[in-house]
Amino acid sequence: MPAYLAEIVAAHRRRAADDRRDVDDLVRRAAASPAPAGFRSALEIAARSGEHGGGLAVVAEVKRRSPSKGELAPGLDAASVADDYAAGGATCVSVLTDADYFGGSPEDLVAAKRAVGIPVLRKDFTVSIADVCDARLMGADALLLIVAALGDDELSELLGMSRRVSLDALVEVHDEEELARALALGADLVGVNQRDLTTFEVDPHRAGRLVRRIPDEVVAVAESGIGGPEDARRLAAAGFDAVLVGEALVTAPDRRAAVGELTGYPVRPRTRDADGGVRHARTTGLTRARTGSP
Repeated sequence: MPAYLAEIVAAHRRRAADDRRDVDDLVRRAAASPAPAGFRSALEIAARSGEHGGGLAVVAEVKRRSPSKGELAPGLDAASVADDYAAGGATCVSVLTDADYFGGSPEDLVAAKRAVGIPVLRKDFTVSIADVCDARLMGADALLLIVAALGDDELSELLGMSRRVSLDALVEVHDEEELARALALGADLVGVNQRDLTTFEVDPHRAGRLVRRIPDEVVAVAESGIGGPEDARRLAAAGFDAVLVGEALVTAPDRRAAVGELTGYPVRPRTRDADGGVRHARTTGLTRARTGSP
């Protein structure tokens, strides 16, 4: 695990170890919370529905700063930004809730959720059952699980708990080995992070390479380094259902217009990897619509 990620995850693990709340009570309250909106299904419908297939979905991120880029929009109003994203055509919103490294907070997520009628992802470093429950209790519809930060037993446990409390889980991978681990544990919503965890450089070939190994029934999201329409068009053509975009949108002079420039590109069927990687044909109406896309 790269040093910066190890540092952040270690901080979250220390916080989790100091948490003295009753986990059973958290689980009961989370499971009894109002039903979340379907994050995964919203992306799938946007990308794959319609007579000729759908168009690329956008997950627009509320993000104040990052360890690699520093301050992006430290004084943003989460509700206002989320509203701009929704008005611009975003399918879903992502909200950073990590305070120490990204300047976010649960309050940002609550404000964004109240402002929009579209599903909201809690973007944070999930390391415990309590983290999963907290995401549900603060109103999130989905949460992030980073394969590089979790062992297989942890990932399995957190995926299981996410399903138990009706949260979708965006499982983030960086390479073939992590993708194989995620799929083996039943991930049905996978994010491919194009940024190298060691160098911070964006590798545009990474996404195209990995998406060929993602089964058709798994919703695929491209993350990091997506700057504009050309990136969105390229990723849709590679077979991604959605893009998750933070920096380019939160720093845009016109956030509504910036979102609109990323949406709607035809999502083409994924091509089989050269080594005959596992592929599974979809059998739903959405499948037939997508395979007929131009």
